[in-house]
Amino acid sequence: MKSVLNRPIVIHLPSSPSYLPVMRATLGKLCELVGFDRETAGAVVLSMDEALTNIIKHAYGGAEDGVIDIELAPVGEPEPEAVKISLRDYGPAVDPKKIKSRDLDDVRPGGLGVHIIKKCMDTVEYAPADGGGTLLTMVKKLNSQKGKDKV
Repeated sequence: MKSVLNRPIVIHLPSSPSYLPVMRATLGKLCELVGFDRETAGAVVLSMDEALTNIIKHAYGGAEDGVIDIELAPVGEPEPEAVKISLRDYGPAVDPKKIKSRDLDDVRPGGLGVHIIKKCMDTVEYAPADGGGTLLTMVKKLNSQKGKDKV
């Protein structure tokens, strides 16, 4: 029987932190349906939350009137083997080579979102988006061990 998890969830999210709990719940449920264990699902949700927070802070400078296009997609046939998360902002384009975490020896709050994302997800790709802005694509495979150790 073909899986019912074969279509993406597409959301056009305002760039307001108020909507982050909705996105966390949505992705958490999708991860559960795909078959991720609780720990892995939490790492995937944390990665998306960090990425959305970075978009709100850096692409939109904290302004809540921007738009973030989100696609959460189960990947694999006949059953999902991964979840792909695509986040597209319309802020100033950023050179993907300049997107990096601060040094882990620099102990202070904040600034570790990129590190967390790369530690938890199997693939992380930043690219300029057509028409401006940035497209972030992240994939987490169902049977991956990456991110199992503490972030």
